[in-house]
Amino acid sequence: MGSVLTGFGHLLAGRRIRFTAGATALAGVAAVAAVSHGQTSAGVLKVRLGGDSHQTRIVVELDKPTRGTLITDARPVKGDTARQVVLALAHVDVAGDMQGAGAGLVKSWSVNESGGAAQVRLSLTQAAVVRRRFLLPPGDGVTVYRYVIDVSTDPPQTSATVQAPMPTKPPVLTQALVNPAKAAPKLIRARIVAPQPAAEPALKVVVIDAGHGGKDPGAAGENAHEKDITLAAARTLRDELVETGRYKVVLTRDTDEYIPLETRVRIARRANADLFISLHADSGSDANVRGATVYTLSEKGADRADRQVFEKANWINVDLPGPDEQVNRILLDLTQRQTRNRSSIFAETLLDHLADKTELLRRSHRDAGFMVLLAPDVPAVLMEMGFITNPDDEHELTNGPDRRRLMDGVASAIDAYFAHDSKLAAE
Repeated sequence: MGSVLTGFGHLLAGRRIRFTAGATALAGVAAVAAVSHGQTSAGVLKVRLGGDSHQTRIVVELDKPTRGTLITDARPVKGDTARQVVLALAHVDVAGDMQGAGAGLVKSWSVNESGGAAQVRLSLTQAAVVRRRFLLPPGDGVTVYRYVIDVSTDPPQTSATVQAPMPTKPPVLTQALVNPAKAAPKLIRARIVAPQPAAEPALKVVVIDAGHGGKDPGAAGENAHEKDITLAAARTLRDELVETGRYKVVLTRDTDEYIPLETRVRIARRANADLFISLHADSGSDANVRGATVYTLSEKGADRADRQVFEKANWINVDLPGPDEQVNRILLDLTQRQTRNRSSIFAETLLDHLADKTELLRRSHRDAGFMVLLAPDVPAVLMEMGFITNPDDEHELTNGPDRRRLMDGVASAIDAYFAHDSKLAAE
């Protein structure tokens, strides 16, 4: 994942997006004044564009959720050498026609109401395709829904070109070209007509971080140390996820060793992680306080990550697209915001699935600037599984069946999170 931010990058259901050198700052921002027929509000609030002549992102801000339907994918328009993308957003109102100048691959855009839907029309500067589109819900300080459309000059990759396994030895046809005398014609024909075996879907990569370890024991309870509790939980969760066959799981540590915080972030990014979960056990002066909490990155933490990137801290190792720092900062901000939104979605999903597995602390979703959450392109949460200083929580965290029940909740939340991703990607 260390190169994902070559320009603009983010994670959606394991899909990476890149905006390359020469990217322009965000352009084409249009606020909507609801003046048509006395309307006081509109479903479409704003349209934003950004990118370059190879990949361009269009963001339609909405005041309610929607389902998008692609009507036309960059087919030639009569009388115009450009091409158009036409997309309908169901049950979305438009307060009069909206239009504006484009950016990157988009020459101009318009939004109008058609048949009870908002019709988004993009006039393109050259042949291009819609690579992906998805809806982002409000979250992490963003109060609107955003329908995102990514347009690219690169042709969409088919499953055959992406997933076909590489042969372990040259095919018979190649052997025949090298040494015709030794080639069997029947075998050559069989090799030519034989279909390629279907490849297995790519596994989601989940990195599990067992907090503390080695010389850093973490918090202490009556009968256990935090470093031992987190390692046992990480192994349990790993085993549950691997058993499903849907995940590749990486542990930041699988023994009682000390791993620097920066290294834990580096491990997640090098693994091309789709999700990072750091497991911890809380502590407090009041032995009666108990319950789990989930942390996502705070605004101050995001600012700290920004500084680390532009100070070129080697542990974060982000490649930015060019010499224009202003553009780089905009692209990094967009990437971070997307990552934080996805982290918050997982945090809420996780708490929903933990509610019947363990006690939750009041205000159970919190934010902080923890080092392990700073990766700008990996959705990440830090989970305090309970209070080691509370006898009931300590018992649950050290008892095998109780620990498995808790990790069952985490595993089911991971399933739900990626299932939601797949649903959005299909829309």
